[in-house]
Amino acid sequence: MALAAKSIIKRCIDILQDSTSVRWPTEELVRYLNDGQREVALYRPDALVRNITASLVAGTRQTLPGTDGSKLIEIIRNSTTNSKKSMRLVNREILDAQTPGWHDITGQQELLHYMYDPRDPTVYYVYPPALTTSKVDLVYSVYPQDIDEPIAGSLYSAVSGTLDVPDIYGNIIQDYIMYRAYTKDSEYAGNAQRAQAHYGAFANAIGLEISATIQVGPKSPNNPNTASSPAVG
Repeated sequence: MALAAKSIIKRCIDILQDSTSVRWPTEELVRYLNDGQREVALYRPDALVRNITASLVAGTRQTLPGTDGSKLIEIIRNSTTNSKKSMRLVNREILDAQTPGWHDITGQQELLHYMYDPRDPTVYYVYPPALTTSKVDLVYSVYPQDIDEPIAGSLYSAVSGTLDVPDIYGNIIQDYIMYRAYTKDSEYAGNAQRAQAHYGAFANAIGLEISATIQVGPKSPNNPNTASSPAVG
């Protein structure tokens, strides 16, 4: 269930004891909320994931679909009526060394490999070159959608929409808003420490959540590449 943005703003207003939203206007807190969602997406790209069947363009160079894609996570397989064959991530330098002209070979609908450089996060390459009929099952992260800011002078009840990140990040977003709010008033006694405490809680929760995700994620007990694999036999 998506978490209402106004409920997060209301909790922050209660803690700040600014029920009339004079010192921290509601629209300002909404901006902090949007910044917090982006911060979550920065550190946890898996918080906003799409798993789709994507149509490719002809050639080796491909880009993430739409305008909101941020990072490629994985390509699972071909996804056409003729092929569901899996695809493997390979090192581009290997192809460059062994087949320097691989970008210019004849395209095929069924693809074997893909290549990705995190320094260019919205672009990936496929081998052999794709046809316009090539399709793949693509997993990628997206940027969060902003909550619309209410008009100036509005109370929290005017805030509409829901968080774009999953609702388990609600407390994390709240800590980020409080960090930004207290940073604004850091010249007052104790507020700088409060700001740092809330950012520390935000950062710590991000780290704890990924640890929990990894702990409960599926893993093979017989996989020698898994450090935590239990002994068998």
